[in-house]
Amino acid sequence: MNLRASMGVFMGVFTACVPLPQSSSFSQENPKEIQLSDRVYEPGIRTAMLHPDTGSPQANLEPAVTEISRMNLLLEFDDLSEQSSSYSIRLIHCNRDWSKSALQDLDFLIQFNSFPILEYAYSINTHIPYIHYQVALPPVKLPGNYVVAVYRDEDKNAVVLTRRFMVYRQQVTFSRERNMVGAGSVADAYQQVNFKVNYNGLDVMNPLQNLSVNMRQNFRWDNQRMSMPPSFVRESERTLEFRYFDKSNMFRGGNEFRWFDIRSLNYPGRNVARVERAQKPYEVFAAFDKPRDTEAYAQYAEMNGQYYVNNLDVNDVAAANYAYVNFTLLTAPVEGSVHVMGAFNNWSVDNNTRMAYDAARQGYTWRTLLKQGIYDYQYGFVSNDQPADFLEGSHYQTENEYEVFVYYRPFQPNADLLVGYFRFSENAR
Repeated sequence: MNLRASMGVFMGVFTACVPLPQSSSFSQENPKEIQLSDRVYEPGIRTAMLHPDTGSPQANLEPAVTEISRMNLLLEFDDLSEQSSSYSIRLIHCNRDWSKSALQDLDFLIQFNSFPILEYAYSINTHIPYIHYQVALPPVKLPGNYVVAVYRDEDKNAVVLTRRFMVYRQQVTFSRERNMVGAGSVADAYQQVNFKVNYNGLDVMNPLQNLSVNMRQNFRWDNQRMSMPPSFVRESERTLEFRYFDKSNMFRGGNEFRWFDIRSLNYPGRNVARVERAQKPYEVFAAFDKPRDTEAYAQYAEMNGQYYVNNLDVNDVAAANYAYVNFTLLTAPVEGSVHVMGAFNNWSVDNNTRMAYDAARQGYTWRTLLKQGIYDYQYGFVSNDQPADFLEGSHYQTENEYEVFVYYRPFQPNADLLVGYFRFSENAR
């Protein structure tokens, strides 16, 4: 969709400048030193999304993974500014561990590695002015791990945003083995994922040396398992088996995500206590939460930690408002730090996502600026002796999404190629 063609490029009516909170994904550590991860380097860059270009508002619920023959990823972000900037993107090929590969640009691209972002639209009568940018990622010649970097004014050191994505060429096959754990066992907080990878379509002499498998849960980088060793190698069948008798391939099941709906700011949506409109931008108060670690598992629909932008007040991509969202977790002080986590802040656990204890409210509070939409979140816990889901609880019955990535490192090119991608749900309903 060409934003200029569909709505024109124009300036809305702006309110006075509003101080911005620090972005929960904003890199304060040497902010102009590029990091090969999902990162925002300036606080005015918000709502960065990389997803398949399906044309649906819910496209951001899908991971940034594409088959090489149908490259269809779209990068979007907002710049909270009244003046447009000249932005460009470049691609970086990475190894399976997300270190920069030894490949040169022309090894994986058919053109010069600099692509201007030409599609943008000014916000329309929004409480905070912003410019919405979007660009389709260019095709690549090789499968593998990539990072797209956005930079300003043709200066590759002036990076404002980085996002990971994966391109695969399916050359292996995959089969799952059902394995139910829990039901009162010591592993009732875990989900064990057993599977097999058949590499008959590859010319592999040493599978332990040339093949590698990564895995992650709910599209998260903070819980990925890298270079998982197979439990069995059946060379006669050209198959790797991942079926352990310990916790090597077990993930904590976690709990279903909390969520709230701010698609409209004219009335409180689901799980929103109130919307205060005394000043702009509005203040939104999510429903007060309590710890769930002692509660029994409860099934309900959510988005496995993801979010998507949508505006029910005005049907226009550049008319969605930003609002300050206030979170409250009612609990006594705990020995550790409490963080609000979700895809909307890149699952960050740092000072920008850390909640503060409010003795008057008898709980932890946190406030951030979010665009209209539906958001999943959970409360992450950081301590020396408790798991991250200490406040949420963990259950083997929880519905979770899993992805398996199979990498092949041939003699040439000297890089990790993504030759297999598999996605499935545990406890799908």
